[in-house]
Amino acid sequence: MRFSSIGAGNMASAIIKSAVASKRAESCNITVYDINKEKYLSFQKIGVNCVDMLEQACFASDIILLAVKPQDYESVLLQIKPFVSGKNKIFITIAAAISTQFICKMLGEDFPVVRVMPNTPLLIGYGATAISRNKFVDDKLYTKICGLFASSGHVVSLDESMMNTVISVNSSSPAYIYLLAKAMISGAVLQGIDASLAKDLVYKTIKGSAEMLLTSEMSADELIKMVASPKGTTEAALNSFEQAGFCKIVADAMNACTDRANELAR
Repeated sequence: MRFSSIGAGNMASAIIKSAVASKRAESCNITVYDINKEKYLSFQKIGVNCVDMLEQACFASDIILLAVKPQDYESVLLQIKPFVSGKNKIFITIAAAISTQFICKMLGEDFPVVRVMPNTPLLIGYGATAISRNKFVDDKLYTKICGLFASSGHVVSLDESMMNTVISVNSSSPAYIYLLAKAMISGAVLQGIDASLAKDLVYKTIKGSAEMLLTSEMSADELIKMVASPKGTTEAALNSFEQAGFCKIVADAMNACTDRANELAR
């Protein structure tokens, strides 16, 4: 697989390095462009081509990964428009709330565009990535691009109409887990437990609980019942969550995330 990445941030780095490690692409077939040339060192160490000019990245590959911040998309698309016009280019976008239609509109042509919503665990090979495509992407190409992201974790395919909504499910949600972990550690410290000890126990508990959700044939409700004995300590904690409206708090947060995505949508 040959592709160019416009942008060399953490997510682009994770995608490129996992593609090379999984042998879905050879480093010599990958080209990177970024305005910050200091980011090139780690790519050059693994043999990735790093170029000085945006047009070089566009000319190097037919598949172009757009790995820039959402607020920079319009500027970048206008800059690359002269270099891709009339060419057989395929675009991959990993920015929140940027539609395939917006990309085609800014480029002035109906290009094949694959829209990807990854999450930060992709950086360590445990990503949960949602992917969609516009009607110009054929099945063979789509399978190939899905495979690229599968090398960094789990991939699900969705209709593009759900891509703003799914942000609250897989992309923003690691922050929910980190907030829960932070709150649990703070609660432990207030009860007199050493912070470093609490951190270790909380992190390992979250990891173990996730493994049980993934590997057990039991539902989340059934796993809760395994822990919560009638009139026991866990039930007391769960009752406190219920009184505070925990499930509604989570649902409201996810709705707020989706609402913001829709406000930012282009």
